[in-house]
Amino acid sequence: MVAFVATLVGCAAPAQKAEEAPAFDKFNSVVYELNIRQATQEGTFAAAEQYLPELKAMGVDIVWLMPISPIGVDGRKGTHGSYYSIIDCKAINPEFGTMEDFDHFLATAHDLGLKVIIDWVANHTSRDADWWKEGKKDWYVMDEETGLPIVEYDWTDIAKLNYKNPDVRVAMIDALKFWIEKGVDGYRCDVAMNVPADFWAEAWKQVREINPDVYLLAEGEEQWLHEAGFEATYAWEFHHIMNAMAKGGSETKNVAGDGTIKTDAKTVADLKEYLARDDEKYPAPAMRLMFTSNHDENSWAGTEFERMGDAAKVMAVLTFTLPNGQPLIYTGQEIGWNKRFEFFETDPVPAWEKNEYFDFYKELIAVRHANPALAAGDKGGKFEVVSAEDSVLVFTRTLPDNKVTVKVELKAPWSYEITAE
Repeated sequence: MVAFVATLVGCAAPAQKAEEAPAFDKFNSVVYELNIRQATQEGTFAAAEQYLPELKAMGVDIVWLMPISPIGVDGRKGTHGSYYSIIDCKAINPEFGTMEDFDHFLATAHDLGLKVIIDWVANHTSRDADWWKEGKKDWYVMDEETGLPIVEYDWTDIAKLNYKNPDVRVAMIDALKFWIEKGVDGYRCDVAMNVPADFWAEAWKQVREINPDVYLLAEGEEQWLHEAGFEATYAWEFHHIMNAMAKGGSETKNVAGDGTIKTDAKTVADLKEYLARDDEKYPAPAMRLMFTSNHDENSWAGTEFERMGDAAKVMAVLTFTLPNGQPLIYTGQEIGWNKRFEFFETDPVPAWEKNEYFDFYKELIAVRHANPALAAGDKGGKFEVVSAEDSVLVFTRTLPDNKVTVKVELKAPWSYEITAE
């Protein structure tokens, strides 16, 4: 029996690590969200490429690049604008480098055994996108009063696309295929739930004809996204349960700038109920992206330390061990960077140095890779709650030849224990 036993003050025993790097298995993979603008002082592909060996050493499997295409000027927010306000989805943002720089980054990642997915924005373009400037007004959902594309939420820098127009569908699928043919391994799709299901189904059918093993992640947790061809969806509800539990009470979250929603206090019993409901809701192969931070949470709701305090590590353990979960690490988390990135500005992580957080995530990734019972979807082990009393949750993940027991104390001193056999 091998144990990974730790508290917030240190490890009592190291986890067992696989002797060799495991072959890529998307169901047991770990995703790293790379914010090119903020990851290095230079904010370029070339600079970020130098960091790829460290991500590989940490154990990361999939590198998710936030949008890499040119950003619009019309209605631009801040100095550099939103990554998600795109002029041309088949071009490279010159802020990050050239297409040749991207190709080199991609080749280096592949040489290291890393998969690379890019953030895809199918719901909208910038308000000065090439398609708009070409006079294709019928490609957009128009505001009858202004004669301009409608504005969703407070996104005054974007123009919503009209998927009732078949030309939009053809052009978007062509762009998706363009990047797959260049060697990109998949997509994380922004506000995927706002784009028609039949579009996604047809798009992924054509994309999989090029690469049958493409990895597809949807921002959204609607069940129909899996039916439309996505393999992974966001576990947003779980994330906000963690925030509320960490605070020992309620959580107030911002919803796309429209206001706030107050979440009632959450307990171990609430978490247990959520897990049962989530398991019933989604098809067996579904993967659920679990995270303590991402680009939205960091910039708009605060770092994991702001939202979760001393519970941050324990909550991270849950994202690596709960059923159906696929864990995500966001830029800076691997060094415990406790600062909200300025979303529309250059606001990079300072000089990068390994510390306890790098070791923490490296250990967690090693434990996940060494134990197939922790895999997501129907590839992982059977989930069973051993006990859920007061603030302590104990559960097991079991396969015929692998069993993992996880014990977490969900109040101060916020301890965790992982035992594998």
